[in-house]
Amino acid sequence: MESQVKLKNTKGRKWTAIIVGIIVVVLALFLYVRYYFVWGEGVKAGQLNYVVYKGYVFKTYEGKLIQAGLKSGNANGTIQSNEFVFSVSDKSVAEKLMVAGGREVDLHYREYLGTLPWRGHSTYVVDSIIDIKN
Repeated sequence: MESQVKLKNTKGRKWTAIIVGIIVVVLALFLYVRYYFVWGEGVKAGQLNYVVYKGYVFKTYEGKLIQAGLKSGNANGTIQSNEFVFSVSDKSVAEKLMVAGGREVDLHYREYLGTLPWRGHSTYVVDSIIDIKN
């Protein structure tokens, strides 16, 4: 009788361990995809408006790029500016951009599905400068 109780208790612990293991793996996979998986990457070109260093606890570099273009969906074809708001992950890249305000720049960025406080406020994170035009 005592061995049957011990056997049932062992099976219950085994299934609990398997379920907890599956939950941990699914949670880890979700966190990786949401915050670390690079959803997209590319190059944006335009006039650099600003790059600032800000934050309360986690200080991050944030910037804005102004892209000129034609507004689609309008019969008049009016000119509008598109703003590309981004974060910068590398301090040396951010410092180069801080002195390039107002210039035309080409920036390589990575897009994530979610933001992390130490990575910046934007899902777009600039990781390198391709070109700064005078």
